[in-house]
Amino acid sequence: MLLFATPGAPLSTPGKGGTLKGIAHAHSLGIRAMEMEWVQSVPKDPKHVEQIGKLAASLKFSLTAHASYFINLNSLEKEKFDASKKRILDALTMAQIAGAKSVCVHAAFYGGRDPAEALENVRRATDQLLKKKSTYFPDVNLAYETMGKHTQFGTLEETLIVSKEFGLYPCLDAAHLHARANGGLNSTKEWNDMFDLYAKYLGNKSLKNMHLHYSGIEYGLKGEKKHLPIEKSDAQWKDFLKVLQKRGIGGILVNESPLMEKDTLLLQKTYNTI
Repeated sequence: MLLFATPGAPLSTPGKGGTLKGIAHAHSLGIRAMEMEWVQSVPKDPKHVEQIGKLAASLKFSLTAHASYFINLNSLEKEKFDASKKRILDALTMAQIAGAKSVCVHAAFYGGRDPAEALENVRRATDQLLKKKSTYFPDVNLAYETMGKHTQFGTLEETLIVSKEFGLYPCLDAAHLHARANGGLNSTKEWNDMFDLYAKYLGNKSLKNMHLHYSGIEYGLKGEKKHLPIEKSDAQWKDFLKVLQKRGIGGILVNESPLMEKDTLLLQKTYNTI
């Protein structure tokens, strides 16, 4: 089964919003999943996060989370490297309390260094983080995201190499890969090749439980510029949904359109009519 999620509380959430109100409102709209956007900071009150988990469980509502933007596992500075690991661990720990399935992480920047060196540093950090998995986040997946800028660690193959080695699965952002390819990866054949490579690394069963991101996207020679509404982009989104349907892709697809619930519902409705 594939669920379509908003990135945070829907824009139309009454009052001041917040995750609790956002979950209830999303559910009332017919949406069954949400990605908690912890991109600036991770919640620090376990009791509040526990409430989020209880509400989601009562509504049979699925959750993922997005970790801090302030992460670079390829930093030359030990202080920044250690702080990056702590931010990831904090997100994974709170995700466990909330009952979230997976945490999306922007792993690293190349910083002018060889991509192979960045890969080794991400692997080193991952090994250190997963030594704490059984204690802090036994049921949560650490999902390194495929990234849209050429300066960022996060090609599909890079994320798959790390995921396979450590028994994880990545956050596959097809819009980011479209931007990184300067307009490529926007056709049925290319998406099938993408999922074939994913399955080659992680097995065919892995396609039934994925952490996906998708939206329209603006890009240039350096890759991603910003996310766009689906219908105001060059995304061949209906064809993408057909590929998801035909291949039986399962898991959670987070729609990162600035229109949030409007485009999430558009994707969900269109998918269900294919």
